[in-house]
Amino acid sequence: MNWQSLAELSLSGSVISREAARAVLHASADDTLSLLDAAFRVRRAYWGRRVSLHVLDNAKMGACPEDCGFCSQSSKHASPSGEAPMKSVDDLVDGARRAHAARAKRYCMVTATRGPSQRDLDTICAAAERIKSEMDIELCASLGILTEAKAQRLAKSGVDRFNHNLETSERHYEKIVSTHTWRDRVETVRVAKAAGMDTCCGGIVGLGESEEDLLDLAFALRDLDVDSVPVNFLDARPGTPLAGYPLVEPAYALRALCMFRFVHPRTDLRVAGGREITLRALQAMALYPANSIFTQGYLTTGGATPHADHQMIKDAGFELELASGEAVPADPEAVAHLRRPSLPQVRS
Repeated sequence: MNWQSLAELSLSGSVISREAARAVLHASADDTLSLLDAAFRVRRAYWGRRVSLHVLDNAKMGACPEDCGFCSQSSKHASPSGEAPMKSVDDLVDGARRAHAARAKRYCMVTATRGPSQRDLDTICAAAERIKSEMDIELCASLGILTEAKAQRLAKSGVDRFNHNLETSERHYEKIVSTHTWRDRVETVRVAKAAGMDTCCGGIVGLGESEEDLLDLAFALRDLDVDSVPVNFLDARPGTPLAGYPLVEPAYALRALCMFRFVHPRTDLRVAGGREITLRALQAMALYPANSIFTQGYLTTGGATPHADHQMIKDAGFELELASGEAVPADPEAVAHLRRPSLPQVRS
């Protein structure tokens, strides 16, 4: 496979073939640098050398009635993550301030639930209004299944983007979740889009899926025309049905990111959960296909500090993209005092 020709095809606006996408996943170790260079050519055309930081806040932890096999927040699993009640508006605003201090472009409020209750929605919307009045940061919410009315209210309050991942292919989904369907997720993405919010929708590599499942996911997301694709790598949690599943090999993780970039040339592509533990010393290489990362951890698991991520971005010769669209240098020393906030105190 000529990777530069594949980059040209992706840049032309044509959808690459399934066979070409499969070839990316099968690239040899000797092809790693040339593959990354071709993916970076596509990434650079739309995103330059900019990297945006995103911060997650676990607004409501645990006791979720859904049975997603990868999630330690499900009440169906014997996971030790515990639970904590919905945070207050003040707590969420403070979280946004920490994200802003870390020079994050986006702050995402997440609840472990099937869908937002009226009380939870009140809190999220009130927090969104205050955050938007106080600081220049984009807002994302991940609250489960939405109705049209709830989606419209979120958009009106200032939530810019809604996250609802497909996780895997439609074929593989029923092996991972039984309490809702893949089609339920697709419908929520459409509802969020119709309400005027950007859509953030990706998946997890390492769920025991086949190569065909991963390709199905990539092309399904393209068909949905989502605005952002977070690619997570399974960090299997104790007590969940997937406990003991192996980590994805770092070289395969990079090839998967390149495949997603060729399929989604213009999309905000994020290397998401599992980045640090999966890619290890190769983390900076993920910035060549991906243009955004999470910092300060992943809800119930730790992650790199803002200082470490600023340093990585600076060392690799990239720059930060702020909510304003301005590109600025990464500054490790300016965020050296910031640490990942402690996880909520849990009830077992």
